[in-house]
Amino acid sequence: MAIGARLAHAWNAFLDRKINDRFKSYGTETVYGGRPDRVRLLISNERSIISSIYNRMAVDVANVDMRHVRLDDQGRYSDDIRSGLNECLTMEANIDQASTAFRQDIVMTLFDKGIVALVPVDTDVNPDEFGSYDIRSIRVGEIVAWHPRHVRVNVYNDRVGRREELVIEKRLVAIVENPLYSVMNEPNSTLQRLLRKLQLLDVVDEQSSSGKLDLIIQLPYVVKSEARRQQANQRREDIEFQLKGSKYGIAYTDGTEKITQLNRPTENNLLKTVDYLMEMLYSQLGLTAAVMNGTANETEMLNYNNRTIEPILTAIVEAMRRSFLTRTARTQGQSVMYFRNPFKLVSLDKIAEIADKFIRNTVGTPNDVRGVVGWKPNKDPKADQLGNPNMPSAIEPAPSLSGSGTITQKGDTSQNGT
Repeated sequence: MAIGARLAHAWNAFLDRKINDRFKSYGTETVYGGRPDRVRLLISNERSIISSIYNRMAVDVANVDMRHVRLDDQGRYSDDIRSGLNECLTMEANIDQASTAFRQDIVMTLFDKGIVALVPVDTDVNPDEFGSYDIRSIRVGEIVAWHPRHVRVNVYNDRVGRREELVIEKRLVAIVENPLYSVMNEPNSTLQRLLRKLQLLDVVDEQSSSGKLDLIIQLPYVVKSEARRQQANQRREDIEFQLKGSKYGIAYTDGTEKITQLNRPTENNLLKTVDYLMEMLYSQLGLTAAVMNGTANETEMLNYNNRTIEPILTAIVEAMRRSFLTRTARTQGQSVMYFRNPFKLVSLDKIAEIADKFIRNTVGTPNDVRGVVGWKPNKDPKADQLGNPNMPSAIEPAPSLSGSGTITQKGDTSQNGT
């Protein structure tokens, strides 16, 4: 399609809705002190240690690159496709988020809500009228209602500065479900049980640190009549007045009175239950304490990446493939893939050993290795050629047999030892 025609058919998910469903502007612009498009966790998740787990996993997923690529005939990665979708995945997802922030937003919302919708807000043409379209911007939306063929999504509208609801066909949005839903989002899952126990533990801590003394005063007389009760209340108020007015909280009592304090720490199983659920949650998520504090070894990180990070990445890219790529595009070899950097967790001495093996076994070129280390490519043409530098050059002519039956090589003029 020509450039003029594409501009004429440019489509926006918010502006091209029906008139009665469009946001009515009242002449005042909405202004916020913070970013209104930022994901807001549930209160139970935000005010607990669960938010730190969410953030750690979201950052690890966001550090993995996602690209719109072309595959060869064997289904292997061939090269990147210069498209609006690839621009969103590698550079800028929307006017507010770069690609890394967009990926982190996906994962944080996915963990908090259990399911998330990736909504193409700006496209070059109307997706309802054209089967093939190019995506200009994507937003993370929360699904608030389900219909047979449509979903109602709560998405941030950057044109008016507030979140709005859209009813969009399911085939036009990438719906991603948390692969760890049964562990994190089910009502009776391990994470939800841990949240409830943490809330109870917070209540107990608040009660124990509320400042109450919880005293019982045993008076030297029987409190049964109304007069004795009034006398006991007066005695209690006297002690309260002494403690409140004293600089160091000291009061005096009669020698015949006995005071018993009740706010001693009582033993309960809350803390043990929290520790047990925390350990169970870590094991079910493939996490360890070493992963959280950054001291995990290679085996622990491999287990964490394989059991936790990769299932989340697979769910995201699969949802994008089935929604943002048409059947024709998939037939032509287009796909959405993620690429993890295998050298991020490797020390420098091991990188040197791996680089030597890669070059000797013609897995990569010297410039490929230099790019991993962060060095500029070498301009020598041999640096971009696959070959083993420890072996003789393949361009040198092989030894040949002369007519006299002797072996001659380039530059050798002797024959029969003469």
